[in-house]
Parts: sequence; structure tokens; C-alpha cells
Amino acid sequence: MSPFQVVVLSLIQGLTEFLPISSSAHLILGNHLFGWPEEGLAFDVATHFGTLLAVLVYFRRDLRKMAVACVRPPATSEDVHRRQMAWLIVLASLPVLIVGGLASGFVSDHLRDVRVIAWATIGFGLLLWWADARGAQTLDERSMGWKQALLIGLAQVLALIPGASRSGVTIMAGRFLGLNAESAARFSFLLSIPVIAAAGVYGAWQVATGAARINWIEFGVGAAVAAVAGWVCIAAFLALIRRIGLVPFVYYRLVLGVVLLWLTW
Repeated sequence: MSPFQVVVLSLIQGLTEFLPISSSAHLILGNHLFGWPEEGLAFDVATHFGTLLAVLVYFRRDLRKMAVACVRPPATSEDVHRRQMAWLIVLASLPVLIVGGLASGFVSDHLRDVRVIAWATIGFGLLLWWADARGAQTLDERSMGWKQALLIGLAQVLALIPGASRSGVTIMAGRFLGLNAESAARFSFLLSIPVIAAAGVYGAWQVATGAARINWIEFGVGAAVAAVAGWVCIAAFLALIRRIGLVPFVYYRLVLGVVLLWLTW
């Protein structure tokens, strides 16, 4: 991979991992536009490591407080809420970790097709619009119970379909359940931690068993760029979501899906 390719693809992964617009669709589009081959397993591990670092750094205070609340008896209502939130994240992560572990081969063999990604980009974009347009949704994370968390976790399984967007389907589910856009996004980002970590560990295990070789310069640059881009993306999205809503991302997904379909003709 050339330095330009490393930087561009790392930026794409870092920026689109947390936006509801499908990182898979953008990586395919970038490779197609520049005539690049697929980036490879080792580079995928690097960008997963970078985006995981981004979300851990951004939510470091929340995560530290949740960890403390889980190991000490709760002294305040805030401690109770933080402990509950930690367990809700664990619960909501289980469906995709189980299904993803069982179906990873099927997904890579049968669903990583540009037409599948294009139609998923369009279809789930319309579902995101529907979820966002359903009247007043004013609940926050404090209103969530295990049923809501589990439903969001089950929706996250749909993100195994390339083009669906993990953040897109989880934010969509949160909006359907009555969460305001900011709370749905925050829970989606926190929920990304176990999933990104699991994907990175799985990829690292494949690399360690000889499935791919690592170029450590590419790995370091890719991880660093993805981490910075991911952190900026999280901060900007949470700052803007109240003002711009989700509709601009729906329009973007529709255009992107049409472009991908056009490229397959």
C-alpha cells in the first residue's frame, strides 16, 4: 500500500465507523475510485485498533466511572445508573458477538458484494429516516432498561450485513424506542467498544496464525490516523446532532447507494 492509500483508507474508516453511513460502502467506493485492491487483514486490524482507541479516549471518564461503580458498592444514584449502564452495554453486545462468531464465514463469502452493500445502504437509510421522523422522542439513557438494551443489541446484528452501518442500525433502534438523537448516538458509541474490540482480536488472531503479514509502518500510520479521525468524528457528531438531526445522513446514504449501484452496471 502506498502512503496515500494508507492515509485515505484510514481516514475513511475513522470517520465512517461512527457515522450512520456505512464504513463498508465507503471503503469499497474509495478502492473503486482509485483502482486499489482490498486493503488486507493486517490493515483492517490496525484501523479497528485506532477506532477502538478513539472511543476509549473520548469516553474515558464515563468508562472509568462505570468501572468504579461495578467494583464498589454504589453510594449514590449516579453510581447505580453507571453500574446499570455497564451491564446494559454487556447485554446489548451479546447478540452480535454470538451471531457474528457463528456467521462470519457466511457474511464474508456471500454478503460482501457491491450490490448487497448498495441496497443495504439505501434500505437502512430509509429505515433511519423513518425512525427519526416518528414524532417526539425525548427519552435519555437513564430511561433505558434491559428490554430496550436487548432490542438495540438485536438490531445491531443487522450490522453484519455490509452497508447497513453498525452505528446506523443502533441509532435507528434507539430512535424507534423513543431515545433522543444524542442519547441514541451516545449509547451506540459506547456499544461499539465490545464489537470493535472483538473484531480487532479476531483479526489479530488470524494475523498471528499466519493469515497475513504486518507492515508495521502501515499498521502504525493506519491506527494513528483512524484514531484521530474517529475521535474528531465522535466529538463533532455529538456536538452537531441536536442541530442537524439525522436527515442529512439519510440523504447522503441514498446518494451513496445510488452511486454504488451505478458502479455495478
